[in-house]
Amino acid sequence: MAIIKVEDIRVYAYHGCMDEEGVVGGNYRVDVWVEANTDDAELSDDLRQTVDYVLIHDIVKREMAIRSKLIEHVGRRIADAIKTSAKNIYIGEITVAKLNPPINGVVGTVSVTIGI
Repeated sequence: MAIIKVEDIRVYAYHGCMDEEGVVGGNYRVDVWVEANTDDAELSDDLRQTVDYVLIHDIVKREMAIRSKLIEHVGRRIADAIKTSAKNIYIGEITVAKLNPPINGVVGTVSVTIGI
């Protein structure tokens, strides 16, 4: 059993409830961790026996490219796609953070964490 993390995935995307967010876009950070059975991979040194972090990165990039009004929505899509693509995952979390959100005030990030 192991925890596999893919952290600080940087993406420029077009999520948000305001129309201009769909035009201008913004910077996002996505962090993923999953707990998976890696017993076979630890013995075999075979990538097919674990969760491929390249696959996780590709899923994040693909789902972040699809516009959503809410980061909760894109986070759920990422979580579902990872769970479907990697069968040996038990649990995990995806955090989607909007960097410098358009809020009337000084805010570094807003984020949502979705469980797998």
